[in-house]
Amino acid sequence: MRVLLVEDDRSLAEIIVAGMREQQLSVLVASSVREGRERAELGHYDVIVLDVMLPDGLGFELCAWIRARKITTPILMLTARDAVDDRVKGLESGADDYLIKPFAFRELVARIRALARRRPAITDREHQVADLCVDLASHSVSRKGTTIRLTAKEFALLEFFVLHAGVVVDRAAISAHVWDENHDPFTNVLEVLVRRLRRKIDDDFEPRLIHTIRGAGYRFGP
Repeated sequence: MRVLLVEDDRSLAEIIVAGMREQQLSVLVASSVREGRERAELGHYDVIVLDVMLPDGLGFELCAWIRARKITTPILMLTARDAVDDRVKGLESGADDYLIKPFAFRELVARIRALARRRPAITDREHQVADLCVDLASHSVSRKGTTIRLTAKEFALLEFFVLHAGVVVDRAAISAHVWDENHDPFTNVLEVLVRRLRRKIDDDFEPRLIHTIRGAGYRFGP
């Protein structure tokens, strides 16, 4: 399970991340509204956890922005303010649940798992880019009617590309999706994986779909 945590309190974030990893949860951390927007738009998560008070704005605003972008990932708000108006504001901005600080870590994990279970099934499970067909639910891939078999990491990379088709995505965002935020994006592991995927979906077909954008990352599409 992948979680995006938007929390500017570094000490608290480190405690939450350490605890979540013990629970086999993969966590990506953002510390501001700006960074949270970037992570939410480029990543694919099972649950997003937002703190209300952030250095460059409010979590309510970030929550509303996420919903305006048609991102349906369940959102859990963290707030130190136990006021009915604040809780209502969070829910009205698009949050699915809230948790008041200080909280028991076990409750945080329980709420995250509950939100992930309640998440509706993917409606757009089937995606097509040019003549490449990808079913995100069954992990089936084909091009020009030819079935293509991918490893788990190759499919995770392709999934990220398909969900961001036409957009230039950087190495850090790709690495966070395929591995986690601790993966060093400056190693050549990503390039090796991209080459493997290219051999399977591009080398024997036209047009090529994976494009390297020098100094920026990659773009997926014809």
